[in-house]
Formats: sequence, structure tokens, C-alpha cells
Amino acid sequence: MKLFEFQGKELFSRAGIAVPRSRLARITNPDGVPLADGEGSLQERLEAAARELADQSSLGTPRLVVKAQLDMGGRGKAGLITIAGGDGSSRDDLAREVSQAARQMVAGDYTIPAILLEEAVAFNQELYLSISVDAPGGGYVLLASAEGGVDIETLAAERPEAIQRIYIDPLRGLLPYQTRGLAYDLGLQGELVRAFGDLAARLYSLFLENDAELAEINPLFVRSDGGGLVAGDAKVIIDDNSLHRHPEFPLLREQYDSDAAFEAAREGIPYLQFDGAISLMCAGAGLATTVFDLVNYEGGTVANYLEFGGPNYNKAQRAMELCLQNDSRVILIVTFGTIARADVMAKGVVEAVKNLNPDRPIVTCLRGTNEEEADATLRAAGLEPLYNTEEAVRKAVALAGGKA
Repeated sequence: MKLFEFQGKELFSRAGIAVPRSRLARITNPDGVPLADGEGSLQERLEAAARELADQSSLGTPRLVVKAQLDMGGRGKAGLITIAGGDGSSRDDLAREVSQAARQMVAGDYTIPAILLEEAVAFNQELYLSISVDAPGGGYVLLASAEGGVDIETLAAERPEAIQRIYIDPLRGLLPYQTRGLAYDLGLQGELVRAFGDLAARLYSLFLENDAELAEINPLFVRSDGGGLVAGDAKVIIDDNSLHRHPEFPLLREQYDSDAAFEAAREGIPYLQFDGAISLMCAGAGLATTVFDLVNYEGGTVANYLEFGGPNYNKAQRAMELCLQNDSRVILIVTFGTIARADVMAKGVVEAVKNLNPDRPIVTCLRGTNEEEADATLRAAGLEPLYNTEEAVRKAVALAGGKA
């Protein structure tokens, strides 16, 4: 589960990590339903929030950062983060600028559930800091860089030496000497070394307590007024397998790009939404990823990624229902069942076709345990079983109108 920035910063604040003063203006409720007219227009709520932040500021009329809340990287480049106000601006000028910036964001092609207003932080350095799972090492890894505010993946690819790494033994935890050494490596001095160590320890505790896969601050501001460190952004991903321990993180429609993605999450079916022509319905995560690549290599496009293997291999009908919610031209079903038996999945596919009467072609390639029975089941239902994944992909791409 990927939390929105404002949700991540709520966790940060409770953990004692400094965040900018802010106000949230919702566009929809957590179920994705637009707010009722009686709750005031978005413009009225934004302008009231801007004036409130201005009244609380010790700097006169502050500069405010207007941030669209959605799960997307590069929001600034997409015009979804802007700055309003500045020298000489009145409270009313600030409120109007905030409202105008938000209207432009909402008028775009993105589904935005809320706008976050934050008091801009005066800083003289931007750092990067994150903690994530180190699967190969069986522990955790802390990444940090003195060059925050950039795409960390690009930095890692082009200048890996600019990223510092600390591997954390889960039995020993993050130790003070590690964070002190890291702070010096980042060029911090004096009181900032202690402040950095304290913040890193708090971020690590937050990461563990919330069963996170990632807790990231980018940028981490070094305040120019000597006020220490402030989290300029928050990215927190909670391990879906731990959600039964965290009722405070319910699955909400606003966290997903489509109804199908939301319904899949509630079913426990891995699903990703795209906008292409071929709906993928695969059993086996590695196989699904391979088929995704093969579709692209053949010149086709993917409407959705769906993986119904493992514990979900008897959910063929539910999986097809999700695929049919897409405006796709073909459903491509590729499985390789060992524990997830091919004959069980074939029966599920046939039942799904019978009950749902799909309005688009179905291409099947079901391999694995009890494959002969699967073959007979598909043929009896009028479906042509294929035995080569590449052949199935080529057929689906051709039916979808892509490269033959």
C-alpha cells in the first residue's frame, strides 16, 4: 500500500520528524466520491486554508507550496507542485494564487483526491534519505545522498558514488556510530550531525513499527535559519501482507487508479492498470512479467497486468471480471501451473467464459500439472489451447490490431 504524501507526513509528525506547517483541502472523500456542495467549494476551502497558514506564519505572508496528492513521481515536472506567494503578496493575493494553481492541476488529466498546502521552507541544502528492505542480505538498507530533490534512480544509474549505503542488521538495529559516520559523509557538521542521527533513528523506528517496505524523504531540507532538518516530502509504502496488523491503513478507493485496481486489491489479486489493448491474465508473477515484455516486443500494448497464480489460482472468474472492466480488445490468458494446477485453472476459465459471455476474443495458453485435462476442457468449450507462449502473444497482438 502506497500512502499519499500527507499520510506519510502524518506518520512522520507522530514519530517526531519535523514537517512543514500544512493544511489539506480534499476534493473527494476517501471513497473517491466528490465532496458535497454543503462542504464549500474547493476554491473556498483552499483560500481559507491559505489565509489560515498566512495568519500562523511568523514571516508575514509566507510562500506556500501547492501539491497535488496522488501516487506519482515527478509531480513537479508535471506541473502538480507549484509555489504561490512571495515578497509583497497580501493574504488575499496568496489565496487567489493558491486557488488558481489548484484549479489548473485539477483541470488536467489526473485524478487528484486532495491538495496539500505547505509553508515553503527556506533551506541551504537538500538531502536524500530512505530505508528499505534488503532482500538479498536478509536485512534493511539505508540510502542517503547529499544531492536530494532529484530522481534517485537516475542518480544511482549515472553517479552511484553519490549515494551512501548502510546495511542494517535487524538483530542489532541502526547503530549511532553508523548514522554519525553517514552524517559526516554527507558534509554535515556540528549540531546537524546529532540531528541527522536522531532523525534517521526515528525513521527506522517508523519503518519497523508500520511494517513498511520503504520510508523515504526526498528532499530532506537543511534549514537556512539553523532550525535543523525538515522532511520536504514523504513516501511510505506499507507491506500489503501486514495490513491485517494495521487497521489504521484501510484499503480506500482513492489510493487506486481505477475501480478494477481497487477491487483487485480487496481480493488480494496483484493488478496494475495500463491503457493498452491486451488484458493480461496470467498465473505466476514472473510469467506475467515475461508475457508483458513479450507483448511489447511484438508491438502490442497492455491494458492491465493481472496475476492469479498461487493462492488465487481458483479465482479465474473474478480475474476475468476485472479484465472485462478494461476497454481492451483481447484477453490473453497464460499460465504455468505446478502447485496451481492447469486443469483447475482451465475449468475456472471455461466457467468464467460461460457466466460472463465476454465481448472480446480469448487467447489461452495453459501449461503445467494436469495439462492434458486442461487441454480437453478448453477444447470442449470451444477455446483453442496453445502450447507456446510466444505464439499466444503473437496471436493476441494480431487480434488486437497490432503487429501480426
